[in-house]
This record gives sequence, C-alpha cells and structure tokens, in this order.
Amino acid sequence: MPASDQGVFHERYRVIPRVLVFISRGREVLLIKGAPSKRLWANLYNGIGGHVEQGEDVISAAYRELAEETGISGVPLMLSAIISIDTGEKTGIGMYVFKGIIGEEDDPKLISSPEGSLEWVHQMDLVALPLVEDLPALLPKVLAHRQNQPPVFGLYSYSNNGKLIIHFAK
Repeated sequence: MPASDQGVFHERYRVIPRVLVFISRGREVLLIKGAPSKRLWANLYNGIGGHVEQGEDVISAAYRELAEETGISGVPLMLSAIISIDTGEKTGIGMYVFKGIIGEEDDPKLISSPEGSLEWVHQMDLVALPLVEDLPALLPKVLAHRQNQPPVFGLYSYSNNGKLIIHFAK
C-alpha cells in the first residue's frame, strides 16, 4: 500500500510517539532527576526517555535515549506498557514504556546529561521523592511486569481543571 493510501489527514487525530525506560537492579530503579533549568519536570524524578525520531522504531528510540541519557547499552529491554495520552487537542501522545533488568552486582558507569542527574533509588524510597505525577501509578505496574505477560495498557487524560486522570485496562 502506498503512503498516500495510509489515511493521513491533518484534520484527524494524531499521535506523537515517545519512549520511557526504567532500568531495575534488585530493588533499585534508575531514575533521572530533571535538571532545574528544564521547562518540563524540573527537579522531578522520572524514567529515561524522549521522543521517537522520524524513521526510528520505538525500540531503537528506547535504546538511543537510554544510551544518550545514561551511557548504558546492551541491556535487553522489554515492552512493559503502552499509554495513550489524550491531551484534549487534535494531537495526543503514544508512550511506549520499557523495562530493563541488570544484576544486583552490576554497577554500570553512568554519564552526565544536560537532562538531569541519575540516581539509583530503592523502591521503598520512591514515596519520599518528588516524582513526575504519573509515576506513583505507573512505576509499580512496570516493575511488576514479567516477560511472559502482555504489556499494561493505559489511558491518561485531563479533567477540565487540568488534573491528570489515569486509567489502566484490566
């Protein structure tokens, strides 16, 4: 089928693809604390991620973002969640969430990034951190996800007053 037959029309709903990666090591998870100068998520903890570039598939984008923001490569990633984000506009976000697991004895050399500072955080300490607002709901699902399971499916939307609404499919 030619590209012209793909049904791409500017008046239709569109989705911007993004990736989010969490690396776990025993009971720790690698998070990035957003740089104070960031426009979005300044001083908040989040996973590693970013936009999928044109011509790039989502798994390649996940590996690229992980390498760019942490210096980590060679860790197998599994798709753990797919989140549709309804922004209330004609363009939404499709977020592909990946998880990688390294051994408890592994201590990869992490690189600095203008995105923020990297920290290994014990899962018990997550509640005390200023997390990006969806992480308290999303992260436990991602960390509990196992390779033989289908990914978690979610829909994020916003109330009239801008409050995030999170729904996960059963």
